Amino acid sequence: MASEFRKKIFWRAVVAEFLAMSLFIFISIGSALGFNFPLVANETSTRSQDNVKVSLAFGLSIATMAQSVGHISGAHLNPAVTLGLLLSCQISIFKALMYILAQCLGAVVATAILSGVTSSLPGNSLGLNGLSKGINAGQGLGIEIIATFQLVLCVLATTDRRRNDVSGSAPLAIGLSVALGHLLAIDYTGCGINPARSFGSALIANNFENHWIFWVGPIIGGASAALIYDFILAPRTSDLTDRMKVWTSGQVEEYDLEGDDMNSRVEMKPK
Repeated sequence: MASEFRKKIFWRAVVAEFLAMSLFIFISIGSALGFNFPLVANETSTRSQDNVKVSLAFGLSIATMAQSVGHISGAHLNPAVTLGLLLSCQISIFKALMYILAQCLGAVVATAILSGVTSSLPGNSLGLNGLSKGINAGQGLGIEIIATFQLVLCVLATTDRRRNDVSGSAPLAIGLSVALGHLLAIDYTGCGINPARSFGSALIANNFENHWIFWVGPIIGGASAALIYDFILAPRTSDLTDRMKVWTSGQVEEYDLEGDDMNSRVEMKPK
């Protein structure tokens, strides 16, 4: 932890998470609120929210931010993704905590700015996540778990450095996964899949009703994706000593790929 704390590159990564998260939240939630401002003959008209537009805004903004700061911080932009990468032993515990703090702070700052920009909007919920009519807490939790699971699984698979078969753009693939999650979940929970994004809206709107769902669901979904990917789909080393080195020092980036052929074993390499 001490070695990471003293590195400028570490703090650049934390700042990158904060900045990218702020832009992501402002753009994506701003697009969700924008349907309240259509003008017809200079008068505001009423229409329903376009779920495809909002889903694409969330997905494309994530893809854009991942392309912009991915080489600096990895562009997690989501505590559930950070947790998945932590359990996958790709970052240290200290970095994970600092990333989550930066993500939550970025979400709060962006939502506060957006609150000022949309202050004239009546009944402005600031993108607050909540259960739709007819959806109970258990059902909403299940939706959040599944939507987050597919996102974190996509992140782990597309950024796995052991693979040499990945073609195309990883940021775009992850962005499309975010859009897919929103296409599924918007009508049920407003689509959280990102605890920091949900926290920013809940804090500024001062409404924490059923807020636990938007932490517990993504945490379970992200953790499940990491454990299934690392221990079943594409097993890495399960040696506790190796894992502890990553969680405490943050100096190890890759670890063993378990396979039948010992000659194909990929050793852990320092950054």
